[in-house]
Amino acid sequence: MRVRLTMAAAMAVLTLAGGPAWSAPKAAPVAILTSAEPQAVGFSPERLKRLDAYMQGLVDQGHLPGATTLIARHGKVVSFETFGRKAIGGAPMTKDTVFRIYSQTKPVTGVAMMILFEEGKWRLDDPVTKFVPEFADLRVYKGQNPDGTFITEPASRPPTMREIMSHTGGFAYGLRTDQPVEKAYRDSGLLSSKTPRAFIDTLSKLPLASQPGTEWRYSASVDVQGYIVEKLSGQSLADFMQSRIFGPLKMVDTGFWLPPAKTDRLATLYAIDPKAKKLVVADNFMVLDVSKPPPVASGGGGLVSTTADYARFAQMLLNGGQLDGARILAPGTIALMAGNHLSDPVMGAPGAMFSPARGLGFGLDVAVVTDPVRAGTLQGEGTYSWGGAAGTWFWIDPKNDLFMLGMIHILGKEADPTLARIDLDAATLVYQALVDPTK
Repeated sequence: MRVRLTMAAAMAVLTLAGGPAWSAPKAAPVAILTSAEPQAVGFSPERLKRLDAYMQGLVDQGHLPGATTLIARHGKVVSFETFGRKAIGGAPMTKDTVFRIYSQTKPVTGVAMMILFEEGKWRLDDPVTKFVPEFADLRVYKGQNPDGTFITEPASRPPTMREIMSHTGGFAYGLRTDQPVEKAYRDSGLLSSKTPRAFIDTLSKLPLASQPGTEWRYSASVDVQGYIVEKLSGQSLADFMQSRIFGPLKMVDTGFWLPPAKTDRLATLYAIDPKAKKLVVADNFMVLDVSKPPPVASGGGGLVSTTADYARFAQMLLNGGQLDGARILAPGTIALMAGNHLSDPVMGAPGAMFSPARGLGFGLDVAVVTDPVRAGTLQGEGTYSWGGAAGTWFWIDPKNDLFMLGMIHILGKEADPTLARIDLDAATLVYQALVDPTK
């Protein structure tokens, strides 16, 4: 299950403005996964209609203008549905509608990192300073002086690559302003850096929110991963992803910008007006301009994609790293990525989001269900997932050999109590329809 943080923007990162961009592929037939009748793989068609009714109800009640959902089991799509419209009063939602997937970019960046891991370019317990020497003198926030300046202390050691990939390196993000370090990140302009070097230089001067390895904190570390991919591969992140992931997987509509020929397929991005409590066209710092190639491709949240494209990425993961003859990673690498990498002290900290008590852990750029009973989910043990700020979500359940994708386009959906639970409610509705999991 995708874990919802308490703040509205906690599942996403703004793309950096700035790096070389990949050349968009010419239009090509969408490589949709093959389909099967639901009952052939254990689903009740009648019970699956409950998910459709739920999604359509959200549209009819005005919670969202439109959505798509896709469910696949044993490599076969059993449900691929569209609901509502791409914009309020606009054209109908289609299966090839393009969405800004924000932090759902993170697992893709994680796969890019693991490709290089398999090539022996880095190890999990390497210090990040091996690849980003600018982080050699990081300091940690301890408090504030009366004049508001920060009191800091030296980091006890550099974060490790494992910590960079599991949000335990001590970095913050700047998506919120209710804490001094988070506000400092926002005020620094980190997420609108003009070049990769500027991003790293700015981040190296900001204090860590905690000592490395001591707490889980959603952070800018996946953009650090994107920078490391570029250093180790000699390619821009966009070019690396295109040549090593999108191209081989026939993901024809996924990238860091949308060419003019495809802009009419982009869903309109909305936000929830807190006063009027209604949807309004989004117009804030979180809105990504995807009309042109960004100089820097954000590994933390810059991709646009379609349901069909991301389904191919998810199926590759579920297949143990390959799809249609294209081998991206080895099965053991996927298992390593989807295992819990949090230390006992991090999981045992008071109020920890990921803990044995909650049945949740965190892997390499994905959340992991470690105990379905404690997590209160019907998903299988080992299910891994993530989502994006505009409400997109996915999970992969290796135990039941299935995955689900949901695509909506609303920033800050947590402001709507009904919409805030869309991913959790969808999970229940998917599994209540899986009446014969032995098939």
